Amino acid sequence: MSAPGPGPSTPSTFVASTRQVACVVGGEAVILQLDNGVYYSLNPVGARVWALLQEPRTLAELVERVVEEFDVGAERCQADVAELLAALGAHALVVPVGAPG
Repeated sequence: MSAPGPGPSTPSTFVASTRQVACVVGGEAVILQLDNGVYYSLNPVGARVWALLQEPRTLAELVERVVEEFDVGAERCQADVAELLAALGAHALVVPVGAPG
């Protein structure tokens, strides 16, 4: 799944939606989206991003933390985290700061 990175019209700060419940199992995040009843899972790197999104974060903040904690280059990390944010947003698991949910 390919998603465009954040651009001028893309919100710059994101936070986990209140319309979900999540836990970590074996290093992976398991998330239940309450509105549609669908479960989602994230690998350990995605789970770390998810943990960081429990507080409002910018793409730059997320990338900085992931690059510090995992063996990944900044450019690749930015593309991957932007794609993850887009996917999480498409499933109403994260919302722009200031948006309902």
